[in-house]
Amino acid sequence: MQEIVNDIANSMARETERGQVADYIPELAAIDPNQFAISIALPNGEVYSAGCAQKPFSIQSISKVFSLTLALGKIGDNIWNRVGREPSGDPFNSIVQLEHEHGIPRNPFINAGAIAVVDAIMMGHQPKESLAEIIQFVRYIADDNSIGIDEKVALSELATTHRNASLAHFMKSFGNIEHDIDKLLGVYCHQCSIAMSCEQLAKSGLFLVSDGMNESSGYRVVSAQRARRINSLMLMCGHYDGSGEFAYRVGLPGKSGVGGGILAIAPGKASIAVWSPGLDKIGNSKLGTLALERLVEHTGWSVF
Repeated sequence: MQEIVNDIANSMARETERGQVADYIPELAAIDPNQFAISIALPNGEVYSAGCAQKPFSIQSISKVFSLTLALGKIGDNIWNRVGREPSGDPFNSIVQLEHEHGIPRNPFINAGAIAVVDAIMMGHQPKESLAEIIQFVRYIADDNSIGIDEKVALSELATTHRNASLAHFMKSFGNIEHDIDKLLGVYCHQCSIAMSCEQLAKSGLFLVSDGMNESSGYRVVSAQRARRINSLMLMCGHYDGSGEFAYRVGLPGKSGVGGGILAIAPGKASIAVWSPGLDKIGNSKLGTLALERLVEHTGWSVF
């Protein structure tokens, strides 16, 4: 396994087409695109890494997997009254479908859906309390209390969150948002600014590998059925309007973030995290996707 990740990292270093960083968030625009990391966490606790796998980065929309898991634990299937479970086929920050579908986002991984999920998590609590709950949950599933928030990225996001504010106000007009918009977006932007390394991120996904159980820590995070359903949503919706292409090329449940990270799950086998800041035209890590494609070729881990 170590030879495989070393080989992938070496091949990624030779790639010249590395994509473009997310320049609409100033702090992300300043990140060096010539970075790559990969970590593979196995259920028995073994971790294999290559590249800058211990360097923290902003996980951005990968955090939506964790907030959805938390919301399901708090209110169960009632969350599906507020957000759907279908692929969007549109960009992650599109407002078009909201009007046609009466303020109900298509799935929990597009921005509108994730904002609705955070609104459900808050349950009348103050932003600091809600954010602390999210952070504590991420630390719990990663078994790492050092994980925190990149405040510079959070402030940078808040200063440029006009489209997200529009989505939130639009949903509120349909009665699908309960909390003050500014407070809600504060929690949402800080959630997206959680900083994790590839090794931490890979470990955080282990509960989705083994039917809701993190075998290395001994924690049951969710039921087996819920873990399988979260994986199914990641497969169908985890890469926005590029989810079909990712399923075709990689064949694993996965969730991307515009910080350049991807968390992928090989059920029963491993949790994989990759990071390369350069994005493709859709907003998914260009080298990260290629690296996962190479990994599946080496291991045969595709679910298909």
